[in-house]
Amino acid sequence: MGFVREINLVRTARGGRVYDSRMTDANVRSGARPELTVRAVVLGLLLAVVMGAANVYVGLYAGMTVSASIPAAVMAMLVFRYLFNDSSILEANQVQTCASAGESLAAGIIFTMPALVMMGTWTDFHFWTVTGVAFTGGLLGILLMIPMRKVFITESSELPYPEGIACAAVLESGNKSDAEGAADSAKGLLLGGLLGGVFKVLTGFLGIVQPTLEGVRAMADRVYYFGSDISPMLVAVGYIVRLNVALLLFFGGAIGWLIAMPLFGGVGAFEGELAEYPWALWSGKVRYIGVGAMLVGGVSSIWAVRGGLVAAFQHLTGGAKNAADAALSERDLPKSAILFFGLLAVVIVGGLYYNFTGGDLMISALLTGVMLVAAFFFTAVASYIVGLVGNSNSPVSGMTITAVLAAGGILYLVGYRGPEAAVATIGVAAVICCVACTSGDVCNDLKTGAIVGASPFRQQMMQIAGVGVASLVMAPILSLLNNHVEGGIGGENLSAPQAGLFKSLAEGFSGQTQLPWNLILVGVAIGVALLVIDTVLKVKGAKFRAHVMPIAVGIYLPFSLAPPILLGGILSAIVLRGSKSEEENEARSQRGILFCSGVIAGEALMGVGLAALAAVGVSSVSLGLDSNVTLGLTWLATAIGVGLFVARTRAGKTS
Repeated sequence: MGFVREINLVRTARGGRVYDSRMTDANVRSGARPELTVRAVVLGLLLAVVMGAANVYVGLYAGMTVSASIPAAVMAMLVFRYLFNDSSILEANQVQTCASAGESLAAGIIFTMPALVMMGTWTDFHFWTVTGVAFTGGLLGILLMIPMRKVFITESSELPYPEGIACAAVLESGNKSDAEGAADSAKGLLLGGLLGGVFKVLTGFLGIVQPTLEGVRAMADRVYYFGSDISPMLVAVGYIVRLNVALLLFFGGAIGWLIAMPLFGGVGAFEGELAEYPWALWSGKVRYIGVGAMLVGGVSSIWAVRGGLVAAFQHLTGGAKNAADAALSERDLPKSAILFFGLLAVVIVGGLYYNFTGGDLMISALLTGVMLVAAFFFTAVASYIVGLVGNSNSPVSGMTITAVLAAGGILYLVGYRGPEAAVATIGVAAVICCVACTSGDVCNDLKTGAIVGASPFRQQMMQIAGVGVASLVMAPILSLLNNHVEGGIGGENLSAPQAGLFKSLAEGFSGQTQLPWNLILVGVAIGVALLVIDTVLKVKGAKFRAHVMPIAVGIYLPFSLAPPILLGGILSAIVLRGSKSEEENEARSQRGILFCSGVIAGEALMGVGLAALAAVGVSSVSLGLDSNVTLGLTWLATAIGVGLFVARTRAGKTS
C-alpha cells in the first residue's frame, strides 16, 4: 500500500523554527564530528535487518509498512549516549539512513513477490531470485535518485519535506545534553515494544485473547459483515497516520464492505459456510473496485507532479553544468560508481527476466527496457511526492498498478500469453515497486542529512549497504512466515492484499483469468468523484481532505483492519487536542510516534519470533479456556491497551 508505505510524523516546524537545507549551524559543526564510523555501520546494518523483518510481517498482515527513520534515530542516539562519550548526531543520522533503506526494501518485496507463491508458480520463496529482485530494485532506486538530488533537495524551495524535517528535528533534539529526555524516549520505545509483544503472545501463542471479533448476517439474499482485529499494532498505525487518513481508510472500508458487498447479494447460491461468503465477495469483486479507484489516485498523483518530472529531466540532461556544480557543492557517489552499479543491476535484472520468461531472450530484453524507463519515471515521481507530502502519502500501490498494466499490456500486444507472461509481469512490477519505495526513502533521508550537515556521499554508501544486507533476509523471513503461520501467506492471518491484487491483474493480462473490468470501471468512477470532492475541499481551504488513495486502499483491504486504525486516529486527535501550546503539541507528537513505533515493532518481531518457534515444533500452547472467558479477556486487554496508549502519549516531558 503505497500511501502509507512509510508512516511518520508530518511536521514542518518545531517550536516555531522552520528547518531548511540552507541552515548553516549544523553544517559548520559537521566537519569536526565523526560520521561513517564502524559502530554506526554495524548498528545501521543490524537495524536494517531488524526493521526489514518487522516490516515484512506488518505488510503481509496489514497491507502497510511503517517508518524506521525516527525509531532507528532514537535507538542510535540512546546506544551512542550510554555506550560512548564521543558520538555525534551524524552517526545517528547514518544509522537511521541505513535502517530505513532496509525497511523500505521490505515494502517493495512483500507487495509483489508473494504473488508468485499465491498463483502456484512457486511452492516456496526462491532465495536467489528474491534476493536479486530486492537488491537490484533497491540499488536502482538509490542510483537513479542520486542525479536528482540537487533538483529535488538543494534547488526545490517549494518542497517542504515534512517527514525528513521531522526526523531531523528528532536528531537535533536528541543531540542536546538532555539525559531525562533520552531516558523518556527509551522508556517509550521499550514500553511500546513490550505492549505489542505481549499482545501477540496472548493472541497468537496462548490463545487467551481473540485476534478478531466479527459477525456475519444474511438477510434477503444479502450478506452483512462487521469485524475488527484486536491488534495494538493497527491502533498504533492509526495513531501515526492521524485522524484524517484513518477516517478515509474506514470510509473506504465502509464503501466496499458495508455498501457494495450487500448490493452483490447471492448468499443463496453460495455453497460454503456463511462466514466465508464475505471474503469470497471481497476477493472476487469488492477489491477490484478499489483497484479502479487506486488507478485514478496513482494517475492523478503523477499528473500533480508533472512540473517536478520536467525539472528532473532537464537537470539530468544538463551535462557539463551538472559536473561543474558537483565540484562546488556536496559530493555524491562518483559517476563511475553509479555507472558500474547501474550496469550490474541491469545485467542481473536481465538475467532474472530471462529466467522468468523461460529463456526467451527477446521478451526478457523488452521487459528490461520497460523496467528501466518506468524505474526512471517513478523514481522522479516518488521523490517529488515525498518532498511534497511525505512518504505517508506516496502512492506506491498506484504506481505499481500502473507498472503492472504497462508490462501486462505490452506482453499482451506482442502475443506473449500464459503462466510465463503472468510471472514476467510480476517480475517487472517487483523491481519497479522496490525502486519506487527505495527512491522515496532515499530522497527523504538525504533531506534529513542536508539539514543536520551530513555528507550525501556517505549517506548513499550507507543506503547501498542497507539494501544489500536487507535483501539477504527477505526470502528467509518470507519462507519462515509462509511455512509456519497458519494458512501461510495469502491466508487469513497473512492476507498479503497487494500481492493478491497484482496476482489477479497479471493473470488477467496473461489470459489465465478474466478481469472484471466493469467493477474496475466502477472504482474509476468513484475515484473521479472523490477527486472532484477533494478539489472542492481544497479550494475552500478545508482541513479535512478526501484524498483518493487512502479511500481506495480502504476498499481493497480487509475491513477488520479499519476499526482499530480508526481508533488510533481518534486517540491521536484526543491526545493532541489537549495541548496548550505548539511546543507541547510537538512533544506529545514525538512521544506518540516513538511509543507507537515500539508497539508496531514489538508485535511484528514477536510474530516473526512465533513463526520461528513453530518451525521447531512449538506453534502454540492451549490453556483450554472457555470462549466466553477469552471474549471477556479480549475486552479487558483492549481496555488496558487503550489506556496505556493515552497515558503514555500524554505523559512525560513537554519542555
